[in-house]
Order: sequence, then structure tokens, then C-alpha cells
Amino acid sequence: MTTNLFKKAVFFTDIHFGKSSNSLAHNNDCIEFIEWMIKVAKEQGCETCFFLGDYHNNRASVNVHTLNYALKGLELVSAAFDQTYFIPGNHDLYWKESRQIQSMEFAKHLPNITIVNEFFKQGDVSIVPWLIGDDYKKLSKISAQYMLGHFELPSFYMNAQIQMPEHSNGPKREQLSKIGHVFSGHFHKRQTNGNITYMGNCFPHNFSDEGDDDRGIMILEWGQEPAYYAWPGAPAYRIYSLSQILEDPAQFLKPKRHIKVNLDVDISYEEANFIKETFIKQYSLRELTLIPTKNSEHEHDSTTGEIKFQTVDQVVFENINDISSEFFNNQLLLDIYRSL
Repeated sequence: MTTNLFKKAVFFTDIHFGKSSNSLAHNNDCIEFIEWMIKVAKEQGCETCFFLGDYHNNRASVNVHTLNYALKGLELVSAAFDQTYFIPGNHDLYWKESRQIQSMEFAKHLPNITIVNEFFKQGDVSIVPWLIGDDYKKLSKISAQYMLGHFELPSFYMNAQIQMPEHSNGPKREQLSKIGHVFSGHFHKRQTNGNITYMGNCFPHNFSDEGDDDRGIMILEWGQEPAYYAWPGAPAYRIYSLSQILEDPAQFLKPKRHIKVNLDVDISYEEANFIKETFIKQYSLRELTLIPTKNSEHEHDSTTGEIKFQTVDQVVFENINDISSEFFNNQLLLDIYRSL
């Protein structure tokens, strides 16, 4: 009789060591997060750990400084749990369409860590690697209580605003109907639809996560409902108007926050610089950006008077989807952009 792969396990995903040009602040956040994750997991009696993909951020190369942080994080995980199952995500692969070379190869030498780079099934748990080529056709043949992976499923949200479009060649939700519950990394927004859950990344990473702090870890006891825990020390992203902040700065300005401020109050250049420098220092902000209010009807929402911010990804996706030409394949362009 095959025993279950775990009794009680902690899950985390999409930590992205090396994000923001190998930011020291981000890499430190990653280590602090892992330390907190281990503490909570041990308090909850977890003996097993699962990582669901994208440990590194840059697929083509890993900065040596970032590598030291990444290794420290793995060593902490290795020492903390009886067994850790580790899925390399698309950001951990040198080529998006091949699992032959991946940046986590060194982790196989650490005790208690199993790198899952091929389809894996033990008992009633199936672990699926990043899908390449026709791999998705195998999904409908798998039945299990739990399936873990790093999936790019249509109709789910990549972030708060952008929904993954339907695609002809790739996994479909219907193929996972024989699975009790699917837990996945890849999309950073926590969301559940039917028997599929994207558990959300470790902590907010950019303004695509603005106002959405439902990230962190998932703890799952076999046969029970999952429990989610948000890291209290996580950085956060917020957008406010200057009038809001001036009314009660302490309510809105918290340590480790990245703030965008719409200038709805007339102030001079000198006053703007003073406000920025003072608030960053006084409230230990990571970043404060002042955004002049535009008057053009094309540059702001005429109903609310507030600027609508878009991430680079949003702008690129919208512009690619707007292309109407027999010479361009919009889906192919989107796939190429996602692979960069």
C-alpha cells in the first residue's frame, strides 16, 4: 500500500530571486519571507514543503550576488523539512520550450530536496512540471486527489486586471476533471475556479499587485481545506491622492510600501521634493512617486478625475491585441513577449 506523499504540508511559489535587476531589497525580502514561512509551517506541524515554480526571476542568467541569496534560501528549506518537492517554473528554464537546462540543477545536491523536472506521481498526488510541446495532452489521463504544477490555464487572471486568453495548443480546464484539486503557481493573483486554485505568489512584486495583499503561503493537511497565511512583513503597493495622504499620512504610509501619489493639490516643485524626501524617511517607504494630474480627456478618467495606471505588461498586451493584420499572429506575439 502506497502512503500519501504528505500528512501536512506548506506550499509557496513564485518568489523570483533576482527581481528588479537583482534588487538587494527584494532578495532580502525573499530570505525574510522564507524564514517566516518556515516558522509558521513548523508551528502548524508541517513535515513537507512544496515549491510550485519560479524560484529565480531571470531565465538566461543568474547574478552571482542573487545566487548566494537563492542558495541560502534553499539551505534553510532543506534543513527545515523532511522532504521538499521543487518544481522549476518557466522563469527557471533557460528555454521556455525545453526543460533540458534549468537554473535549479544545483539544488539536487542539497539533502531533502527533490527537483521535479518530469511528470511525477506517488500515491494520490501528481506533480506536473512546466508543460512543453504536447505535454498538455497527458493531463486528461491523470487522476489524483491532488495535482501540483506551474500551469498557464486560460480564463484565469495573470494579475488583477489581465485575464489569460484562450489558446488552441495548451492545457484546458476540462483536462483536469479527474483531479480532486489542482494547486498551481505561475499566476500571482490568488484565485479559485472549480477544482483549480492559483495560490498566489509569496508577496506583492509590483503595481500589478496594487491593493491586493492576499499572498504568502498555503498550508494543507491531507483531506482538509487549505489555509492561507499572509506574510506580515511583506512590501505593499498603493496608489493615493495627495489630499488623502495630507489628511492623515500615518493611515496610508507604512514601512516597505511603494506609493504612487496623484497630485490633486497644487504644489510647487520645491514642495513636492520636500514632501517626497520627508515622507520616505519618516515612514520608511521603499518608494514614493508623485504623478502630476493631467487635464487632457485622453489622459485621465473624466468620471473620477483620477489617473488610470497601467503596468508595462498591460500596455504591451493591449497593444498586441489591438493589432489587426494578416501578417501578424497576435497569439504568437503574446507568447514571444511572455517568454522574454
